[in-house]
This record gives sequence, C-alpha cells and structure tokens, in this order.
Amino acid sequence: MTAAWQRELAESVTRPEALIAALGLSVEHVEPARAAAEGFGLRVTASYLSRIRRGDPDDPLLRQVLPRADELVEAPGYESDPLHESEARRAPNLLQKYHGRALLITTEACAIHCRYCFRREFPYAESREGDGRLRAALEAIAADDSLHEIILSGGDPLSLSDARLASITDALAATSHVQRIRVHTRQPIVLPSRVDDGLLNWIRGIRLPLVFVLHANHANEIDADVRGACARLRAAGVTLLNQSVLLRGVNDDAGILESLSCALVEAGVLPYYLHLPDRVRGTAHFDVEEARARELLSQLSGRVSGYLVPRLVREVPGAPAKMAVPF
Repeated sequence: MTAAWQRELAESVTRPEALIAALGLSVEHVEPARAAAEGFGLRVTASYLSRIRRGDPDDPLLRQVLPRADELVEAPGYESDPLHESEARRAPNLLQKYHGRALLITTEACAIHCRYCFRREFPYAESREGDGRLRAALEAIAADDSLHEIILSGGDPLSLSDARLASITDALAATSHVQRIRVHTRQPIVLPSRVDDGLLNWIRGIRLPLVFVLHANHANEIDADVRGACARLRAAGVTLLNQSVLLRGVNDDAGILESLSCALVEAGVLPYYLHLPDRVRGTAHFDVEEARARELLSQLSGRVSGYLVPRLVREVPGAPAKMAVPF
C-alpha cells in the first residue's frame, strides 16, 4: 500500500513551466529555468509550494528551488566537489571526514532540490546499492570500532521506505561500538506528511539515541504542518537540531535569522549550525561574504538568547571538524 507521503512525493512539481504557472509568475522565467534545470533538475513538493508567495519572483522560499540563469555562470573557485568528499571515501557509500563518526550515503533521492545543494554533482551512480555497496559500507562500519556515531545522509534518508530504514538501523544497532545514529533530513520541513505512523514506529524500534538534524533556512518554511511533524518526532524521543545555510537573498538579514531561530525553538528544534555556503559550481549567486556573515551573527547575538544563536561554521576539506567562524 502506498503511503500518503509517497503519493505526494510522486506528484511533486518537476517542470519549470508548471512551477512558474502555479505561482502566477511571468513566463520570462521559463526558458532560463529550463536551461538551468538541464544540469540539476527541479523538484518541489506541493506542501512546500503552498508556502511560496504567489507572483513574487524574489520570495525567499522560491529562490531556494527555482532554477535560474545564474546557475550557468562559471565562477572562479567553484567546483563540482568543493568539500573533496571523493577523498573521504572509506568504502562504497561510506564517507569519513572526522574522527569517531562516519557518513552513510543511503540514497540519492530528495523530496526537494535545493539550488545551493553541495551534492548537486555528487556521483550517486557510484553509490547505488544494486551490487551490495551499502552492505559493504555496513561491514566496514562493523569492522572499525573507532566509529561511535553514524550519520544517515544522501540525498535524504527519509526518502527510503520504513522497512529499508529499519534494515539499515537494525544493522547499526547490532554493531556494539555504534552509540548514536544521526539523520540529516529536510523532509519534515518540505514533506511533513513523511512523519507518519510508519516512520514513528521505525523510530520507536531503534534502541540507540537518535538525533535528527533538520534543515530550514527561513521562518516561512515552518508552518502548522511542520510544527506538527516536529511535535510527533519529539514525542517519539528524537532530539531535534537545525542546520541552515546562509544564502544571499534568502536569509542574509539579522531580522530574518532572528525570526527563523524563534520559529525553530517554538517548534521544539534547537538552532545548531549556520553554514557559510559550500562553493559548488552553479551556486556563486548565493554566496555571502564572511565579513557580512560575522556582522549578521553579531547582530543576532545582541537580539536573542544565546541558545538561539547557531554556530557560524564553514566546512574546510581536510580539517578535523567543521571550522567555527568567530564573530
């Protein structure tokens, strides 16, 4: 039986002209969107679409999902693998950047295609499970007792079925040295129907502490359905954190960041990280200079309690951890 979230996912908007028509935007946006979507396709859920302001090409949610001609501009210093993840591969589907934890690539599928995605050119074809690569990654985890935390990533791991998720987490829970599981997901934000009884049953069946790191960039993303999804996750015992990306034209304003932090904590989610954008090809138009980022965080810290100020970080290839950017 197909779940409601799977039906909604299958009905996502994937054609630029359909997105532009649904939002009452000028047809002049169609051809640039088509050209940019050839390299990295469009996908938007109906739930997320409903939160975008009609007729506003500069809506901060729309800017995150509408392909634009800016993506076709070649910018110096922007590359396909800005974090050098190819050098962090421990086994097929398994990346290790930092001591004690590793990242398991579970799927290439996402409910929404964020235009600033740092994995927009990731070689997912090399990480598909058809030849047992995920099984090999789980075996590599089991063989390395220095790994205490496993991060489920992708794509979005919640794109997998509940049964598939359970098979992965059962294998991890059976590995004595694995102490925690972390799930990096945007689905409770962009597809809140994913947090259904099946997912909650999967969560309750995991014996290890479970942390969800959500991904919201703007307070307008957090509506009643998202708050409900977060409440259900918290009731099931999940720790909820949020990581945002600082994006020009989306959230590069202290007042917007304040509203986001307040909306998150009201939903039971703790602001965790604010990332400076990774320099992946096609995303230079989202960049915010570090000096500006420092200024924004300084302003934010003067407006809200300390626990509402996320850590400003940049990921640097080869560094022992995400690098905090002081302000």
